[in-house]
Amino acid sequence: MFQQKSGGGGGGSIMALNVFKFCTFLRALGSIMIFFVVGVIGLTYYVIVVENYGPALFNGGLDSFVAFLVLLFFHAFLVMLVWSYFTTILTDPGGVPQTWRPITDEEEGGVVDPLVGTDQSTAGLVLNKDQMQKARFCRKCNQFKPPRSHHCSVCRRCILKMDHHCVWVVNCVGALNYKYFLLFLFYTFLETALVTVSLLRLFIAFFGDGEIDGTAGDLVATFIAFVLNLSFALSLLGFVILHISLVLANTTTIEAYEKKTDPRWRYDLGRMRNFEQVLYHLSPLHPSSPNLHLVTPCIFKPVHVLVSQRHSQHGI
Repeated sequence: MFQQKSGGGGGGSIMALNVFKFCTFLRALGSIMIFFVVGVIGLTYYVIVVENYGPALFNGGLDSFVAFLVLLFFHAFLVMLVWSYFTTILTDPGGVPQTWRPITDEEEGGVVDPLVGTDQSTAGLVLNKDQMQKARFCRKCNQFKPPRSHHCSVCRRCILKMDHHCVWVVNCVGALNYKYFLLFLFYTFLETALVTVSLLRLFIAFFGDGEIDGTAGDLVATFIAFVLNLSFALSLLGFVILHISLVLANTTTIEAYEKKTDPRWRYDLGRMRNFEQVLYHLSPLHPSSPNLHLVTPCIFKPVHVLVSQRHSQHGI
C-alpha cells in the first residue's frame, strides 16, 4: 500500500547526519535554557523586590502605594508565569499510540471516537478505501500517524497537533500542552512589560546627571534586568499576537506554513469555537481539552459530532 522512496546517495546521508547533530544540540540546549529562565527570574526578583520596590513600601505616601501595586501585580504574574512554564515542560504534548491505525469503514463497528475509543489500542480514524490510500505513515516511527500530527526529530516521536518544538520549555508544543504554552507566553509578556515600565524611570536616571541610590552592583543589575525584560516584552508581544491569530483560525505554526493558499481551512469552526477548543475556558487550572478529537479532520467526521459523542459517553 505504501511505497518508500529510496534516498539519493551520499548527500542524503550527510544531511541526515547534520540534522541529527542539530537535534542533539537542541536537546542539550533545552536544559541550559531552563537555568537561563530561572536566572532571569531571580535577577528580576532581586531588582524589583529587594533593591527597589520592597524598600519603597516603607517610604510612605504615594511611593508606598505605587510600590504596593507594583509588587502585587508582579507577584501575581510571577506565580502564573512559573506555574504555566513548568506545567508546559512537564505535560506530555500528546503522542500517537504505537498501535494506532486508520480504520476502514468496513471495520468501523463500535468505534466511538478516534484515538479515544473504547479500546485505546485499536481506536483510530475511520476512513473509506480511497482515503485509506492517502493515510499518513511515519517512516521514522514506522507507524501510521493521524491528521495534524507531525514527527519531531528532537523528541524522536510523532506529536498530536504539533505546533513546534520549543527549546525554552524543553518540550514539544502539541495538543495537550498548547494551552499551558499560550498562558506562559501571555503571563511572561505581562510580567516583562510590568518590569520594563517599573524600571523605566531608573533606566532614564541611569544616563542622567542626578544621583541614584544604591551600589554600583545594584545599578548594573537594574540596567541588565531592564534590558532583558524590555527585549523579552517586545519579542513576546509578537509571539502573543501570532499565536492568538493561530488559535482563532484553528491552525498551528506548522499548518500555517504548509496550507499556504487554502481558501477555506477545513478545521476552522469559527473564531469562538476555535478559541474554546484550545483554551476551553479562561481558568488556568484546566488544560486543553483532553479529548483527542482535536486532531480529527472535519472532512472525516465533524468535530461537534465527536464532542457530542464524548459528552454522551460520560453523561455530561
